[in-house]
Amino acid sequence: MSETTRANWPERYRELAKQARDPRVRSFYEAGCPSPDTPIREVPLLALDFETTGLDADQNSIVSIGLVPFTLEGIQLGKAWHQVVRPHEPLEQTSITIHGITHSDIDEAPDLSEVLDTLFEHLNGRIPVVHYRNIERPFLNKALQWRLKEELRFPVLDTMAIEAHLHPDRNPGRLQRLMGKRPISIRLADSRGRYGLPHYAGHNALIDAIATAELLQAQVWHHFGPDTPVGDLWV
Repeated sequence: MSETTRANWPERYRELAKQARDPRVRSFYEAGCPSPDTPIREVPLLALDFETTGLDADQNSIVSIGLVPFTLEGIQLGKAWHQVVRPHEPLEQTSITIHGITHSDIDEAPDLSEVLDTLFEHLNGRIPVVHYRNIERPFLNKALQWRLKEELRFPVLDTMAIEAHLHPDRNPGRLQRLMGKRPISIRLADSRGRYGLPHYAGHNALIDAIATAELLQAQVWHHFGPDTPVGDLWV
């Protein structure tokens, strides 16, 4: 979507693998990253969604993880994974209302550190796909810094950023509003609706991950094409 997105991530992965201390982090980088000129149809993808106790990665925690591997051709529902994890701070009523995860749900839930092996198994060798990268990437890195004293650096395909790119004039000016022009929402459900995708109940991490995977497929087929270099889309 801009020349700055075509970073040489394969080379960065090789350098970061040499610096990694935790074997899981090292294995993540050693699994490699596609070249930015790889057609999107050839790229293994992983739709990823977190539900959290709030929106500030410095103050809040991950409370559930949903992910599903996919390619442009199909979604591997049989390999999907959903996990509730125990946050470090008490749940607030506002977050319970949003994601529906209650105190009883987290009482017996594992800490994120107990499921990191499974998380890395899914991440390795795949490019994460999210809807709004300012949640998944910073929350994951804060969690890893706290537990491993390391973080992950990786490209993502952000379906919200793609929608923003496709609708640069989505927020009409005052005169346009007076003339009846309405803003264009780039929220997940509204973005899916523009492609005729079905409505799913939101704020379940696994459902949102599946919804994000379907949205990326629709965006590519409608606006870009299967031979689009992945480096044109990642950020």
